[in-house]
Amino acid sequence: MSSSSPRTAAALGCGFEGHRPLSDGSDRLLHILRETCLSEIRSDQPDLTLRQLAVLLIVYQTEELQTVRGVAKHLNISKTGVGRVLKRLEELEMVYRTIDGRDLRSVRLRRTAAGGMVVERLGVAMTEAAAGFGGALSEVPTNV
Repeated sequence: MSSSSPRTAAALGCGFEGHRPLSDGSDRLLHILRETCLSEIRSDQPDLTLRQLAVLLIVYQTEELQTVRGVAKHLNISKTGVGRVLKRLEELEMVYRTIDGRDLRSVRLRRTAAGGMVVERLGVAMTEAAAGFGGALSEVPTNV
């Protein structure tokens, strides 16, 4: 987009000026996301960036042990970028890294109780946000 192009919401494809309304499902999901973010901001817990949150959720919501390489590939970011995220998550004691004894080049990511509590708190906040929007989280459409 050139610098002379209009930077209106409609020109950017955001759909605000003369927009088509969001589907009920999309609107509900955005409400849940907004309320969950507000709940986290209002808490006395440290704020997490989107990358930190993404890494945390990957580690906690997948059955297999994660590696730095695997998370980098999943997020399409560099291993260095994942390393910076992990440094902060380790400072917060939400994950920790271990060297794979069978392959010293491989760094495995491990869960901690503190990280588990964050994920659980997010789940509770999302459930409460869904209930406040008129229904259970299980009623949120998955095909929006």
